Amino acid sequence: MAKTAVNRAEAHPLRHVAIIMDGNNRWAKQRGLGGLAGHKLGVERVRDALDSCQRHDIEILTLFAFSSENWRRPVAEVRGLMSLFASYLKKEARELKTRNITLRVVGERKRFSARLRDLISDAEARTAGGEQTLVLAVDYGGRWDITEAARTLARRVEAGELKPEAITEELLGSQLCLADLPMPDLCIRTAGEQRISNFLLWQMAYSEFYFPGCYWPDFDAAAFDQAVADYRRRQRRFGHTSDQLSRKEIASA
Repeated sequence: MAKTAVNRAEAHPLRHVAIIMDGNNRWAKQRGLGGLAGHKLGVERVRDALDSCQRHDIEILTLFAFSSENWRRPVAEVRGLMSLFASYLKKEARELKTRNITLRVVGERKRFSARLRDLISDAEARTAGGEQTLVLAVDYGGRWDITEAARTLARRVEAGELKPEAITEELLGSQLCLADLPMPDLCIRTAGEQRISNFLLWQMAYSEFYFPGCYWPDFDAAAFDQAVADYRRRQRRFGHTSDQLSRKEIASA
């Protein structure tokens, strides 16, 4: 059994974890606090998650920080979230650089203020070249990502540079936001909700999912360790049968 577990880990190493950080508002409401208090503590959990990734040698952490649909929230909350995002960029860029972590922000930026767009570009430039990567999906939606990729290829077809029959899954996938990174191995969504809410729709076709009941402000290092342990117990088949994979594991033992 131990040998099989090792072989599974070697065959499918945990390189990329994606997290839907859910439950900040509910955490604050239960404590009689304003919703922004939950989001502020949620920022602290980002630091914990980065620490956990480094302990587990996880190369990439992608966080769903603000969806395309979150603009529908109350104006005051959106304004507070944008302010918190700007504060994070100003405070954390130097620390990320020190820790050898590259920051990357994906999503639409046209609805951000010019100041926030400048802060994003500066933080990305200052942290470039790190051994690990923190991806923040902000004003991001999986449908938007796929639509933008399709539009890029459609323009090439219109220009006569590409024939429609030449469009493959690989070509379309190469136009997506995280095309240069490995697909997420594990997606964690806190607060017990069991849906992906338009997050990395293409990229998570074969991801494993983990749904802890705790809110994001309570998702500490121990909770992260539990998610990793749960992942390690799984068998990722990618269309194969369990028997096929078992034969491969026995053959490599």
